[in-house]
Amino acid sequence: VLLILYVRFLERTSLFAPSKSITLQPDHIGLSFEEVYFLTPDSIKLHAWYIPSERSQTVVLFCHGNAGNVSGRLGKIEQFHSLGLNIFIFDYRGYGKSEGSPTERGMYSDAMAAFDYLVQERGIAPEHIVVYGASLGGAAAVDVISKKEPAALILDSTFSNAVDMARFYYPHIPSVLVSIKLDSLSKIKNVKKPVLFFHSKDDDIVPYKLGRKLYEAANDPKEFITLQGDHNDGHMFDYEKFTGGIKRFLEREGLL
Repeated sequence: VLLILYVRFLERTSLFAPSKSITLQPDHIGLSFEEVYFLTPDSIKLHAWYIPSERSQTVVLFCHGNAGNVSGRLGKIEQFHSLGLNIFIFDYRGYGKSEGSPTERGMYSDAMAAFDYLVQERGIAPEHIVVYGASLGGAAAVDVISKKEPAALILDSTFSNAVDMARFYYPHIPSVLVSIKLDSLSKIKNVKKPVLFFHSKDDDIVPYKLGRKLYEAANDPKEFITLQGDHNDGHMFDYEKFTGGIKRFLEREGLL
């Protein structure tokens, strides 16, 4: 019983690391933006930013990783915007200005609510939405595209499932002790849309091999781009490779 309680404690403390403090906004890097609030099906109010572009109809639904909040993602926001893309980035429940407390199920619900907000409230056609998921956000992104019909999926430094991640850190842990699923590996087999993967061999948090494992399970069309740099800075260390890869991928799919 004590072992189970300890594993549950590790799951809660390592999976979600939210910050409530919004330290920077898009206007700090010269981007105009709209502050948005929307509701989940269970009436949790979530906070988001919509960063518009006049150069494209395509909107990136940005599912960020497990730590901090939207204000820590300005670098990637700038990269997407430099390509002429609109960006909708939201905070999961318990992060930033969003209400509630984070859970795996809540994260999926929040990402789905963000997609529905774009379609139902802003009138954006699903075929103009690209879902982007970084690290933990990859699990949210895969969940959305396994149930909805956006145009494409971009996965950045993400993993196959929670059991594989747990065994990377604790090789002998029994799978029955891992209550969190984050099972992108099963869900991605149902995805019929184009998928672009990024991962660095130097990733010190999510092992490269788990990104490759998820890629191997995905259907065609798919592409895998290997970056340099650690878990959080591959997009900056390999700036041109990251932005160039996204540009070519979206041009190929008629989204740029």
